[in-house]
Amino acid sequence: MQSLTVALLRSYVSVVAARFRVLLQYRAAALAGVATQIFWGCIKLMVLGAFYAVAVTTPPMTFTAIVAYVWLGQVLFGLLPSNHDPELQGLFTSGGVAYELLRPLDLYWFWFARTLAFRTAPTLSRMVPGIIFATLVLPLIGLPEWALPAPASVAHGLMFLLSFVVTVMLSCAITILITISMFWMIEGRGISTFMYGVVPVFSGMIVPLPLFPDWMQPFLYWQPFRGLCDVPFRIYSGDIPLAMASQEIMLQVMWTVILVLFGYGLIARARVRLVVQGG
Repeated sequence: MQSLTVALLRSYVSVVAARFRVLLQYRAAALAGVATQIFWGCIKLMVLGAFYAVAVTTPPMTFTAIVAYVWLGQVLFGLLPSNHDPELQGLFTSGGVAYELLRPLDLYWFWFARTLAFRTAPTLSRMVPGIIFATLVLPLIGLPEWALPAPASVAHGLMFLLSFVVTVMLSCAITILITISMFWMIEGRGISTFMYGVVPVFSGMIVPLPLFPDWMQPFLYWQPFRGLCDVPFRIYSGDIPLAMASQEIMLQVMWTVILVLFGYGLIARARVRLVVQGG
């Protein structure tokens, strides 16, 4: 039993590694993505800096925390689960999804492994140059107040890394739900377009969630997308104190488990009656 479990884990790791290597080949797309994220990061800081300069009340976050929030959001933008793997989309339109059901691996975890690479490989290729720009280049060109600050403390940095790992898992769980929806919708562009509008707003990528009106805060706190940006970024900057960090990470874990179980159940339901497209 133990040897079988180890063999399965090796199989999933091999899937991640193979897909990861393929996705790292798109260097031109990575460079274009870095330039885009740097541009929008600067735009966001100019807009938020202008609001902070004329604020008549004390904002809910310091500008240093805002800077960390913005740059972490830009360099980790690829983790947002607002689209799906186009290769998996092709399986539904061509009928190749039938072959996926015949693999000697659990379909959910096989797709989860593919999605893990799909989310992390492009993010990694854009993250390193983005961090170099945000930490080293901005101070050299006279904008030290816009530079990505270090974590609030070593402990905050470690908690951020833990939260980040859960964020990746949460992102994959949400992305898998988009993929699974194609068992019924076939075409994934509709749900992806919807997610493009929902995820950036409710994760805090567009505007940090503490800056939203007070009456929205209870809803924003409990919805799952908050764990994608708001929780890890605010732990990093110290806006979420260490005493609350464990609770926030557990909330991320809770939503991840719920969405994984939901996705697993949907796949089981989809297998009962499957209409294969293509020919």
